[in-house]
Amino acid sequence: MVSTPTRRSFGSARDAAEAAFKSATSKPATLPDSSPGKAPSLPHAKEQVSIRLDREVLERFQEGGPGWQDRINAALRKALGL
Repeated sequence: MVSTPTRRSFGSARDAAEAAFKSATSKPATLPDSSPGKAPSLPHAKEQVSIRLDREVLERFQEGGPGWQDRINAALRKALGL
């Protein structure tokens, strides 16, 4: 009589591992009062962006040393009337 090898069942351990992975990697539920797709904003918070400036403009702001990004922000606010 030929015996067939028995198969080990990994279903329960594998299912548990997949459930643990899914719960660890799933996105948290959004708050009901937050708008979808947009992070809540803090008053006077600054946002990191990438902007292309003419070399001469950048050099002029950097001539004053540290704080050149704040000076650019102040100049833009003044230009916008803020």
